[in-house]
Amino acid sequence: MSHVNPNPLPLVFEQPKGRGKPPRHLADLDLAARKEAVEALGLPGYRAKQLSTHYFTRLVSDPGEMTDLPAGIRDQLVAGLMPQLITPVKTQTADRGTTRKTLWRLFDGALVESVLMRYPDRATICVSSQAGCGMACPFCATGQGGLQRNMSTGEIIEQVVDGARAMARGEVPGGPGRLSNVVFMGMGEPMANYKAVIGAVRRMVDDGPEGLGMSARNITVSTVGLVPRIKQLTEEGIPVTLALSLHAPDDELRDELVPINTRFKVAETVEAAWDYARTTKRRVSIEYALIKDINDQAWRADMLGDLLRSYGDWGWVHVNLIPLNPTPGSIWTASEPEDEREFVRRLEAKGISTTVRDTRGQEIDGACGQLAAADA
Repeated sequence: MSHVNPNPLPLVFEQPKGRGKPPRHLADLDLAARKEAVEALGLPGYRAKQLSTHYFTRLVSDPGEMTDLPAGIRDQLVAGLMPQLITPVKTQTADRGTTRKTLWRLFDGALVESVLMRYPDRATICVSSQAGCGMACPFCATGQGGLQRNMSTGEIIEQVVDGARAMARGEVPGGPGRLSNVVFMGMGEPMANYKAVIGAVRRMVDDGPEGLGMSARNITVSTVGLVPRIKQLTEEGIPVTLALSLHAPDDELRDELVPINTRFKVAETVEAAWDYARTTKRRVSIEYALIKDINDQAWRADMLGDLLRSYGDWGWVHVNLIPLNPTPGSIWTASEPEDEREFVRRLEAKGISTTVRDTRGQEIDGACGQLAAADA
């Protein structure tokens, strides 16, 4: 029996059978498909571009605000192409209102969360890509809940549009602003819902009115290491930032902390990340949650540094250390400050760019690994 994880859950790659599909939304479709959908409603195709401008550029979904559309067809267009996919259940704030966590109910009752964080120089939304998660990492609240289902492109984009709308309307302290960054670090393993996630990324980076016109460089797709999907992302030609949740530099420990490692070992996973950096010229982020007495030993820092340095020192990688955010009843806890400092020192001594993540939203369980979507 494992000393790290006495009750391991199975890895789940496919969503359970019998889950209904969310209604089709404008955001699920490219501009040509939107035109066809509008024509299928018996309306002229050019209305698709007008509707897209409202949703993606003006961030409007209320038919009453769409004054350039004939009043008689507004409701029909919105009902046909902009069904309500996500409904807010509750919102909690922290950090003087600049961190805002929203619990959403999906059409079938599934619950997911997103977290909007405003910083002096940017505003980032952390979005969910699945209801639950099938990757079974024992120290993560989301992973311990199992996988309910994949989310659609539209459901993912709705979280982003809500964050963009909140910023544009000045609902977050600091006055009106714009949403600049998106991180796929909410609930779910993005690479296990690859098609919908890539669809959402395309909607984000496409110029308006086809999409939100965001910079691919400001979008981070995180993964525990689904190697075939990392390779697929490498070929997409969209230079998003790849974040690899490594959490251990050795197979023995990573098999227990990140069960996907039983399929794809550390060397193969890091190789795929390095190849992504080499091909896209985008620096890869290595996420590493520091867990007291489990993976925070100085020798493991050396081992991690040597592993990353073995691919050269051309700045291809950055290590993002995450002080573990404890979850209720968990045996896991964050590293001691002196052990954290030593870990950083050892990595920097090997020339590895390293930072410790600023843990925002902790008191509202909005930090990494804490999103459990409890409707309490």
